[in-house]
Amino acid sequence: MTDDTESTPRPAAPWLTIVGLGEDGRAGLSPAASAALDGASLIYGGRRHLALAAPLAAETRIWPSPIAEAYPGLLARRGTPTCILATGDPFHYGIGAEIARLVPADEMRVFPHPSAFSLACARLGWPMAETACLTLHGRALPRLIPHLQPGARLLVLTWDGTTPGAVASLLRERGLGASRLTVLEAMGGARERRRSALADGFAFQEIDPLNTLGIEVVGSPEARVVGLSPGLDDAWFENDGQLTKADIRAVTLAALRPRVGQTLWDIGAGAGSISIEWMLRHPSLKAVAIEGSPVRAARIARNADRLGVPDLRVVEGRAPDALAGLPEPDTVFVGGGITVPGVLDTARAALRPGGRLVANVVTLEGEAVLLAAFARQGGSLKRLAVAHADPVGPLHGWRSAMPVTQWSWVKA
Repeated sequence: MTDDTESTPRPAAPWLTIVGLGEDGRAGLSPAASAALDGASLIYGGRRHLALAAPLAAETRIWPSPIAEAYPGLLARRGTPTCILATGDPFHYGIGAEIARLVPADEMRVFPHPSAFSLACARLGWPMAETACLTLHGRALPRLIPHLQPGARLLVLTWDGTTPGAVASLLRERGLGASRLTVLEAMGGARERRRSALADGFAFQEIDPLNTLGIEVVGSPEARVVGLSPGLDDAWFENDGQLTKADIRAVTLAALRPRVGQTLWDIGAGAGSISIEWMLRHPSLKAVAIEGSPVRAARIARNADRLGVPDLRVVEGRAPDALAGLPEPDTVFVGGGITVPGVLDTARAALRPGGRLVANVVTLEGEAVLLAAFARQGGSLKRLAVAHADPVGPLHGWRSAMPVTQWSWVKA
């Protein structure tokens, strides 16, 4: 029997070369990287990359916008020596990762240049292993918020010369104005420049669009810092009372048991606190907040932006109808709408095998639905009760919140 699992034979040798460039252009390339450029019949790159690598004997092609439009033509050259020019290390927030999804690793040769992160650490004397390396290039500024922890060192790839000023404003707004910003411009080339200032007094002008930002985070006790554990202060969430309170939220996040790369459905999301805190647990986590009220849906988006997860997807609509066409969930939380016919069954059916469902209710009618589900499907059922000390005249006593019934279930 012949093995016909591959529709086309693989080339005998790598045909695609990715060359990382620095601001020093050809001068910073190894002999092998230079030879790869000279041996290519076609070279892809941005205008800046092609200028840095000049002189080039091969045909050159500037990336279109969007860049994905060039991929069919690139793949059609399979087996013909082709080169791609990239910035620094192509696999550190570079084009290399995207190309590797299209071309097998054994069909490529890669010559990385020191990344902007490596150069910045060398300039600042920061150990890279103790520094968070992030990018805002093509990403929303609030993504930075979870990383703004006092004592942290951050290196940030920026979108252009306006980014450092925007970051300084964000730091001031959050009570972190004593943080030090260092702008490293055009590192490795003749135009290299380094400037440093506190966020409170940041006023640099004419910043080179090619810059990397170093941040040493310093905050006062009153600074607005997103904590690393679940159960953020309720006051941090704009809400109309439809909010999973901090103590119950922390227990619920533990019951949801997030794992790297998972997707959550947050049904009846209210203020969005569960899906927001889910996404804060790890940058790979995704969530869809489903909310029937247009006012609440808009509020969820604002909360997500303020707390550093602007990529939270908010779906305005009522379950179960609003669940149609959503990405398959690994985990589902039902915080509202549990008594609506079809909500629980639709959520259970949508889960991947091994997926987890957690539902919280406070009403007797909702509890009846969960008791019936527990009787049919099994799982785990618990009652959560929290009491807080409140003033009773000049003294204090316990004031109990409404108890929460929680059902957890794992799909076989």
